[in-house]
Amino acid sequence: MDSRPSLTAEAVCFMRAVDQLSAPADRVIDDPYARHFLTPPWRALLSVPPLAWRTLPELTTYIRARHRYMDDRLRDALDPAHAAALRGPIEQLVILGAGYDMRGVRLAPELSGRPVFEVDYPTTAARKQRILASLAAALVGGSARPDLKYVTLDFQTESVEDVLLAAGFDPRKRTFFTWEGVSMYLSRAAVHATLGALRRLAAPGSALTMDYFRYLDAPTLGASARRFGAGLLAFVAEPVTFPMHPEDVGDFMARDGWRVTDIADSEELQRRYIRDGRVVYPANFVVHAVV
Repeated sequence: MDSRPSLTAEAVCFMRAVDQLSAPADRVIDDPYARHFLTPPWRALLSVPPLAWRTLPELTTYIRARHRYMDDRLRDALDPAHAAALRGPIEQLVILGAGYDMRGVRLAPELSGRPVFEVDYPTTAARKQRILASLAAALVGGSARPDLKYVTLDFQTESVEDVLLAAGFDPRKRTFFTWEGVSMYLSRAAVHATLGALRRLAAPGSALTMDYFRYLDAPTLGASARRFGAGLLAFVAEPVTFPMHPEDVGDFMARDGWRVTDIADSEELQRRYIRDGRVVYPANFVVHAVV
């Protein structure tokens, strides 16, 4: 087992923090907590906005849009006016591969006390909890306190079904699952195993949002560079191992009982959320599915 917290989780957290450099009206997401989870090198970079925006700019724009997409789907699932297709508003939230995601805190007023299960690799989860403990008074205040439950899991070797049930997850309740930035680092078998376990846990009316990585098949230097860039992640012990094409994702997820209702590729994310002219990284896409 790797003893280090996830390096990519911190990089993604930095990308969410970059959005705070924009004026409030121009932000794709509003995550004032992200900066607290950054180590000194990332904080130093964040303190120089022109450099921060130029660090992996396409990926930063994708991360902003991906997080907003998932926020929007969750808000829809919480809103009785939009939740008819889910047989009523969802009753609990599960954040798989939570990293430094602060949805449970940011959306606490809308969650209205619903339990939030944060599932992640033990070392990353432990670092997050240490930081939250030192900042608890500043981060979680007021009357809308989240009901957070921390669950540790190695997706490659442990059962998400077992650990969630042991943590008090109620399979009779409609659940919203988010699975962000994880599938591409697993094996195909591990992704299927997790999707199958979530389906067994999902009461009728439950929903899932997740993202996938795809290898761009265009015969261009840009596509080749992006394929090479994905391979470089092996040097930080987090190699991309599982690509998926948008044309195949519906059948892939249907085998585990999930019905895809929306696919947002880079162009669609750009259309929905990006107003500052920045470009969304084209090798990832986001999916919403229901049972």
